[in-house]
Amino acid sequence: MKMNEQFKLSLLALTVATTLSACTLDLNSDDEDENNGGETPAPMMDTISFSGISVPLSENAQQSVRASNEITINGKVQSIGYHKLMSTAHEDTITGEVFGLAKNHLDEPIQFEDGSDYICNGTNAGVGSGLDYTSILQKNDKMYMVSQFECQIGAMYVQEITQDADTGMLSPVEGTLEFISQKDEFGGWVHCAGMVTPWQSHLGSEEYEPRGTLTVDDSGLTSDNYYNAIAPYWQGDLTLSNPYYYGWTPEVKITATGEVDYAKHYSMGRMSHELAYVMPDNRTVYLTDDGTNVGLFMFIADKEKDLSAGTLYAVKWNQTSSENHGAADLTWVNLGHANNAEIREFIATKPMFDDIFELADDVDNVCPDTFTSINTSAGFECVKLKDVNQDSVVDEKDEKLASRLETRRFAAYKGATTEFRKEEGVTFNAKESKLYIAMSEVARGMEDGSSNDNGGYNHIRLPKNSCGAVYELNVSADESMNSMYVAKDMAGIVGGMSVDYTGSEYEGNKCDINSIASPDNVAYLEESNVLIIGEDTSSHENNMIWSFDLNDGSLTRILTTPLGAETTSPYWYKDINGFTYLTAVTQHPSGREDNMESEIGYVGPIKLK
Repeated sequence: MKMNEQFKLSLLALTVATTLSACTLDLNSDDEDENNGGETPAPMMDTISFSGISVPLSENAQQSVRASNEITINGKVQSIGYHKLMSTAHEDTITGEVFGLAKNHLDEPIQFEDGSDYICNGTNAGVGSGLDYTSILQKNDKMYMVSQFECQIGAMYVQEITQDADTGMLSPVEGTLEFISQKDEFGGWVHCAGMVTPWQSHLGSEEYEPRGTLTVDDSGLTSDNYYNAIAPYWQGDLTLSNPYYYGWTPEVKITATGEVDYAKHYSMGRMSHELAYVMPDNRTVYLTDDGTNVGLFMFIADKEKDLSAGTLYAVKWNQTSSENHGAADLTWVNLGHANNAEIREFIATKPMFDDIFELADDVDNVCPDTFTSINTSAGFECVKLKDVNQDSVVDEKDEKLASRLETRRFAAYKGATTEFRKEEGVTFNAKESKLYIAMSEVARGMEDGSSNDNGGYNHIRLPKNSCGAVYELNVSADESMNSMYVAKDMAGIVGGMSVDYTGSEYEGNKCDINSIASPDNVAYLEESNVLIIGEDTSSHENNMIWSFDLNDGSLTRILTTPLGAETTSPYWYKDINGFTYLTAVTQHPSGREDNMESEIGYVGPIKLK
């Protein structure tokens, strides 16, 4: 079936389903009025509220994970709490695996110089932040927990978990912890946020992609210490590595026999991946890019539930307002089609940046005639696409390779916006067809006329907000892109506010303690009025997770982490055998008397019905 025919059938099906649903609801409402004495029909959406918690002020409160103790769903109150599920350094006495232990390209454990295990917990001598995101997958009538670690040596582990049928409490199953090898795809790198796909796989990320200009000196290292931190994976010899090995989207599937199937999706582009979010069509994926002067991307796969091939797009921000953190209409710039195999084949040749783009010096911020002026996370550059494929002509084949290996630069080269700052989590409200994206800071390229606009387009022209904001994007069908889920506009819905607390009990906090600071990952509570917003900030003494009421705009503080600990990847599991969970990771706590391991836990268990 041709793609446009498939699109039209999908659009027709969605329209019919929506119409029938509306008619059914109207009929049910009439029936209830006639037959049930005018009783109000059941609400279309769950109305959810959490009990609020205070700002931690005492030493005990500041060094604990604290969470709401009640949740109210459609007027019914339930008792809940925070429950730790697993922490780094947990050792499985049967398999012998250690949760978070990094391994090298031979899948052998890595040790520090003192002989201790190289565990990615964010608090030891390792380079990185620790455990970041954990998926709970339901496969083979079992529950699997896939966890990824945000160190330069990006480890992954899988663990079976079990659920108490009566209470819903979760616990790890001894003898099932296993290391996930990534050696067939060059190893893992700085795994950040992730999601559970509609087909029950773990979709991860590789953040802060290395610069393609790095070269290895006689020591076997480069001039970049951030990249050099991957050296232990290659047993100290970075000549075995290449910067283009990293910056991709990994996926972990559990097979019918319980085995792990691991892949990197080179078709989806290379950037500082914060999160890849799959839409309900199983084809459209939004890709957020964390850093300074970054882009926003959308990938549309050729086939459902198969991310190995598709077309990549980058957004262009067409500003309509600078008020309330900004608003814009969005257009999408086509970056071309690619598949995993053809991009991986080129990466395996160990390319360098100057195989892809030529750079020239500017004169008074003006590029030579044959070069394109761009400003990305690499700064102001004058670029020209090279004959990457070495077939004596610069053509679509060269654009394809550039679009995937240097995705952000290529997006700017094609006229897309690369001015976003600290673009973080993304989630989707299917009921209202709205995406939500967090910006930890509205600054630098997002400011009007900053130095980050030199040589660029200055598409985004906003006042600075160091405390960040969350944006809402309306999504609808677009036949030209064969997708039901194309974002059309973008506007701020909630932001933080700088406050001077000098001399008060809240001294040390730089943003309003009753609002968000540096919003990071977000999660929409399916079929409800609630958006969950987690922080990654130094502007609140303790990072917090908030419940944001989409109906009235109110914020409720529902979880705080220990000092120094980031809240990463809050995720909502609406129905696991009748129970609901809000998972959250406490990453790299500091100052506690215990061993300060990162941990995965959950708020719940919750009964929705």
